[in-house]
Amino acid sequence: MDPLHTEVVELARDIIRLDTSNAFGVHEGNETLVARHLADYLEDAGVECELVAREGFDHRANLVARVPGTDRSTAPSLAFVGHTDVVPVDARDWTQPPFEALVDDDGYLWGRGAIDTKGHVAARAVAIKELVRSGWRPRGDLWLLAVADEEDGMADVGMRWLLDARPDIRPDRSVNEGGGERLELVDGRTLVGLAIGEKGTFPARVTALGEAGHASTPSKADNAVPHLGEVLARIGRGLPAPVEHPLVARMLEVLLGNSYAAGDDLPSALASAARLHPELEHWLPALAGTTLAPTRVGASDALNVMPSRAWVELDCRILPGTSEADVEAAVRERIGDGIAYDLSWPDKLIPGSASPPDGPVVAAIHEWVTAQIPDARLLPSLGTGFTDSSFLRAAGCQAAYGFQPFLTTPLEVLESGYHNADERVHVDDLEASVRFHLHLARTLLS
Repeated sequence: MDPLHTEVVELARDIIRLDTSNAFGVHEGNETLVARHLADYLEDAGVECELVAREGFDHRANLVARVPGTDRSTAPSLAFVGHTDVVPVDARDWTQPPFEALVDDDGYLWGRGAIDTKGHVAARAVAIKELVRSGWRPRGDLWLLAVADEEDGMADVGMRWLLDARPDIRPDRSVNEGGGERLELVDGRTLVGLAIGEKGTFPARVTALGEAGHASTPSKADNAVPHLGEVLARIGRGLPAPVEHPLVARMLEVLLGNSYAAGDDLPSALASAARLHPELEHWLPALAGTTLAPTRVGASDALNVMPSRAWVELDCRILPGTSEADVEAAVRERIGDGIAYDLSWPDKLIPGSASPPDGPVVAAIHEWVTAQIPDARLLPSLGTGFTDSSFLRAAGCQAAYGFQPFLTTPLEVLESGYHNADERVHVDDLEASVRFHLHLARTLLS
């Protein structure tokens, strides 16, 4: 067994066993457990480590580790990024205990965080330690940012706060979670995902209007709940009306090749691309515009009162460049006429963001991928969700990408594990991740 293989699996198991579940008001992270464990591991090789916590949140520290560059004034810096919190679990739903970090006979490491993202935080830490103990030194700074509070964010003790509190932490390039999935298309091609950005958010609240009355005489007043039902029927599942966008066009160009060019019939192109892989049937429609997923509803405070107002909140996910006016137009167009309602906005707009689909980081990732799978191509894609790369871009790191190789773990296992029971990753992918990060650092910082 390769020593790096054993090392990364053991480190991943160690930190998975540390319960850092995070959901605001239910669990509060305790990410310091993992940050301290990683610091001890890295400091053993002489890596500079610092635990950085917001005042009053000593139990929720971020790990900032750095290998100083030899030519820091001119050479670009690189950050390996991941988060140490995980979403909560209900152990009753799991085949294996979620915090025991068992490795089964087929080579799968089970546990909350195996995929998202303790497994690859471990790989990034092992890569940095291996680089340092081999005597290699980077020209620009090499960072490991293992941060708290990514899964919930409500405590504001993670990446956004860290970058605000520490203006000295400003990597020029970064690689974070996202991407790395292997897609075997029905036409025989192999694509490997590269996350170049993610959608933003701008939640909406639609309040249907009626007239209050006693519930014992349903026809006397104008109960707002049936009106809300009509609103919900018109919104449906909240899939977007497709809109032209250069990043979506870039995805379609890779998927469809010469048969697609920007400006072609977008709905038809999306349908053709979606047929290439079962997962694309879910990803592509959600990426093609502003999603309006209904997630929370409310109405009367009393069982016997028909309410004058009934509301639904929509989790609206938006493409980079989408404005508040664009989202309002999308919501109003979907609801249409004939229903009295108010429209309000529970939270401020968080814009989508993206990095260039080309450049030195992308070239280095492509070089590594094709060394593993000679005929593979990268599929530059947007994440439908949110990662800390958005905060890095906002702080000036325009070359912020998501890539962690999942070349052995089947896509259906990978996708079913995110925020779900039975999260697991094949241990070969953890070793592959170490090898990838060694390649990336040596390519970009030597």
